[in-house]
Amino acid sequence: MKITNFLLRLKLQNGIGYVKMLQIASQLPTSEVNPEIIKQMDLPNKLIKSALTAFYDQQAEAKITRIKKQCQIISFFDQVYPQKLREIYRPPLILFAQGNLKLLQENVITIVGSRQATDYSQLVLNKIVPQLVKSNFVIASGLAMGVDVMAHSATLNNGGKTIAVIGNGLNHFYPERNSQIQRQIINEGLVLSEYLPDTPPRPFRFPERNRILAGIANSVIVTEAKEKSGSLITANIALQENRNIYAVPGPINSQLSTGPNKLIEAGATPITDFSSLA
Repeated sequence: MKITNFLLRLKLQNGIGYVKMLQIASQLPTSEVNPEIIKQMDLPNKLIKSALTAFYDQQAEAKITRIKKQCQIISFFDQVYPQKLREIYRPPLILFAQGNLKLLQENVITIVGSRQATDYSQLVLNKIVPQLVKSNFVIASGLAMGVDVMAHSATLNNGGKTIAVIGNGLNHFYPERNSQIQRQIINEGLVLSEYLPDTPPRPFRFPERNRILAGIANSVIVTEAKEKSGSLITANIALQENRNIYAVPGPINSQLSTGPNKLIEAGATPITDFSSLA
């Protein structure tokens, strides 16, 4: 059995979460998997039994066939899996995608910021994004309201390529009002998720997806963001993974500028003009 199919079977198996999948995956060969290989793994007997159950699960094949009709599936072991993402702490073992997977091999800049972003973020992005597109950067964001959708829209409006990393399965639109732009990104860019296609959005999944946004990027830009926010989580993960961090400075009396101003104070590069990144 191909390793990607086996990992997908593990993901479909009840009782096997990320940690157990990682324990199994760390001992897998890089091509084919068979029962003898599983039996010889240095793992608890209960986990070996669960892995064998997943391998032999006859109902899984129908589920996998259905998933493959809905999206593309890539695993940690596939060539198309981006090397930068392999190097992060807790890399996703399986990714589900709709769109152009080649974008994962391009020079990616992730843009994040507040869901309650003001016109200031819109103004900044309308100036920065065209320069980035001209320089052949792919713009990634999380397809949330506010800065995320501003970044995606500005990229598409300027003929650029964008990657949306979402915190739910590909069969869901969250928020619902973003359904049109999500479909546009599928056609003109890439939508990416580590969750099975029918997985609904839940609050805890959005911080989880932030490590992917940081992992696929060479650089991260933060516009408006509160001091404690998902955007700062993304920036801090990116900092830990030695990515370049840029922040848009703002007025010190604005809560939405506290995040980027703190990042600048901690050593992030301030964006002081509209062509410094290009």
